[in-house]
Amino acid sequence: MKFLWGILAGFALGVAVGLLLAPQSGEATRAQLGEQGVTLRNRSSNLTGDLRSRATELSQEMRVRANEALEQGREIYARTKDDLAERYSKDQSGDL
Repeated sequence: MKFLWGILAGFALGVAVGLLLAPQSGEATRAQLGEQGVTLRNRSSNLTGDLRSRATELSQEMRVRANEALEQGREIYARTKDDLAERYSKDQSGDL
């Protein structure tokens, strides 16, 4: 935990020193940071939309696969049940 706080403090100190020693004025730096913030916000909203879209696609695909697996399981169950019922009736009648 101390290591994490040290990393965060070092990062904050590095940012502060970088801003103080920047070759441009504070106003230009703030404007640049604002522009970069808008760009980052746009990218993150696009990424969020893409992730939601992909998650929706994956959930639909998983739903389809689950339904297919369920249907296959029902078919196998029905065949096995019929086969066992037939064998049981043959065994009861002595035809086996």
